Amino acid sequence: MDPTLAFKFGIDTVLSCGDSLAALKRNRFALVAHPASVTTELVHSLDALAAAGALPHCVFGPQHGARGDKQDNMIETEDFVDPKYNIPVHSLYGAHRRPTEAMLRDVDLIVFDLQDVGCRVYTFLTTLHYLLEAAGQNDIPIWVLDRPNPAGRQIDGLALEYGEESFVGTAQIPMAHGLTLGEMAGWLNDTFKIGASLTVKKMEGYELGSWHQSAWPLSQPWVNPSPNASSVNMARLFSGTVLLEGTILSEGRGTTTPLEILGAPGLDVATLIETLRADGGFALGGTLLRPCFFEPTFHKHAGTLCAGLQFHTEHPGYQPERHFPYSIMAIALRSIRRQLGSSIWRSHEYEYERGRLPIDVITGGSRFREWVDSSNTSIASLCSWIERDRNRWFRARENYCLYQSPQFEPLAMEAYP
Repeated sequence: MDPTLAFKFGIDTVLSCGDSLAALKRNRFALVAHPASVTTELVHSLDALAAAGALPHCVFGPQHGARGDKQDNMIETEDFVDPKYNIPVHSLYGAHRRPTEAMLRDVDLIVFDLQDVGCRVYTFLTTLHYLLEAAGQNDIPIWVLDRPNPAGRQIDGLALEYGEESFVGTAQIPMAHGLTLGEMAGWLNDTFKIGASLTVKKMEGYELGSWHQSAWPLSQPWVNPSPNASSVNMARLFSGTVLLEGTILSEGRGTTTPLEILGAPGLDVATLIETLRADGGFALGGTLLRPCFFEPTFHKHAGTLCAGLQFHTEHPGYQPERHFPYSIMAIALRSIRRQLGSSIWRSHEYEYERGRLPIDVITGGSRFREWVDSSNTSIASLCSWIERDRNRWFRARENYCLYQSPQFEPLAMEAYP
């Protein structure tokens, strides 16, 4: 980002625009928000809008709640009345995951202001898709107040397969999509022919013409958009570490570094690190691998000592253009599967999907799981699938980039073992 330009979130550009504020004041609008919905001065969007004389008619809260108080997946949130402003707060992760007619009855405008982490599985993208559909069906204009994608422009992972849609994947896109939610809104609206009256309130001072520019503004503190999204490091890793949710391995829930580590009791971490450096060096992008121990206080392996591995990207040697966390985790899981000699997949209801393995829901099909389980597949075969999906998505998203983008970097095919 250009350090000479003052950075502004989408909410800041709205607050500084008289026409935008006037439009909000004359409409009964619904604000879609969570704890990371803040201005550059860290004032929550609800408070900032109310102070500017534009009090929302109601608030919609996504997964983990408008207050971000729900720790784990599948923990639903109830509706409530905001005690400060006496306006209704509707849950979109409870009895309903789409806004109902009753919720929208008196709404003239939807203002969407959620911080994302750039991964298909992160459910705020699904909530955006559902709200676009509701806006189109009910002839309600929708504004998306844009925010950075902290994972940057990188594209990684297999695309969701047709027919494998769920609450953690509604579109045939790779795991890491490399767009902001404002950019994704334009693509969703056109691709699914939703027809919503969409306005994206762009950020200011946010350009990513080079891979060496930080995808997260260095001037801005990080605010957790969900309880386990505790750092920029987590956001960079999430398109890989989220795969652990479908396994018997701990992803660090119940520790202070969730989704930045993996581990299990008795895991041979030394062999795992050796494998990742030998077979996955092309995808590390300078990521440092550190053996560690941890004992989760809840969730998988609670109260049990785990041997683990932490991934570190927050250092000068990090190379985002060469960092492919999905590919790293695929190689890690195949190594662990062979190390254990038995299945590593969990079997339970995952994000309201019954009768499907969680790993298949997460990855959007069975290809990934079958590749990990097979004894005669190569890393080159998986990476060739990923590269095909990356190229397709890169072409599909080109016309929706609202900010500068660095040059597309293909996977280093010659490096595949």
